[in-house]
Amino acid sequence: MASDRSHPPAATPLQVVVLAPEGVSAFHLSVPLMIFDIQPEDQALFHLRIAAERTDVILSGGQVAVTPHGGLELLDQADVVIVPGWADLHLAPSAGLTDRLIAAHRRGAHVVGLCYGAYALAYAGLLDGHVAATHWLAEADFHGRFPQVSLDMNALYVDEDRIVTSAGTGAALDCCMYLVRKLCGARHANRIARIMVLPPHREGGQSQYIDQPMPASPQDALLSRLLDYMREDLQRDHSLDELAEKVAMSRRTFTRRFLKATGMTVGAWVDAERLRRAKDLLESTSLSIDQVAEQSGFRSAVSFRQSFNRAFQVSPREWRRAFALTE
Repeated sequence: MASDRSHPPAATPLQVVVLAPEGVSAFHLSVPLMIFDIQPEDQALFHLRIAAERTDVILSGGQVAVTPHGGLELLDQADVVIVPGWADLHLAPSAGLTDRLIAAHRRGAHVVGLCYGAYALAYAGLLDGHVAATHWLAEADFHGRFPQVSLDMNALYVDEDRIVTSAGTGAALDCCMYLVRKLCGARHANRIARIMVLPPHREGGQSQYIDQPMPASPQDALLSRLLDYMREDLQRDHSLDELAEKVAMSRRTFTRRFLKATGMTVGAWVDAERLRRAKDLLESTSLSIDQVAEQSGFRSAVSFRQSFNRAFQVSPREWRRAFALTE
């Protein structure tokens, strides 16, 4: 779930500051450090620095210490501020950190909370009245602490008004790639993704729970195969009765399990997959809009344009101009 509008790379590198909270895991810290430190084609997209409230930060497990580039004053000039995790969910950020997170957002910076880093943003009040994401294990605790925040547990990441939050560790990679794409464009994001051997773009609205490598039950495995079957033929309108029969379920059981597995109704999932296919075709081919609509499963170019505009607030042609790999 995100407002995915890209901007051309800035003439000077964007200032990215990653906060190193005491006790954060080495992996969580390394995710944004790796993504924003890659400079494709020797073009400096980002100037990356680590900020901390102490001169030496001990990471989780006590085995590794990090020496930051500076203190919280680094946040004052940042274009992007990232909190990669939060070790103690009972502990609110210091007043100094809270003030600087709020000031950074007011100044126009993107403020990002990856995984449990969403807690730091919520404690600071930045998420009040907003939709946010965090790791699914913290759902009940987060709801209890921050009832004024609308938590979307079916989102890999959420971007609302430059306040960005993500689900668990893998989703943090997706979120960072989304930010590269948004701030620097698809061409640079795709090159970084190839270096990292990552998918260049996963929609924020994808469920945290879908595509499990080990299905929880034989029925989940059937649903997973059914999704692949539906993706292979998006031009066909599948009836609920037909799909339920393929997985040997009643229509009622099928719709309930489908919603639980994907976070969507069957119709909404098909619409989202058709739009995803359309975006891939717009970015990677020179097919006409009519051809993209047909190959994505839309009944007409008119219905395609209407659905695309409704979902992304831009036309298919505008999307192609922003994200086409040939540009």
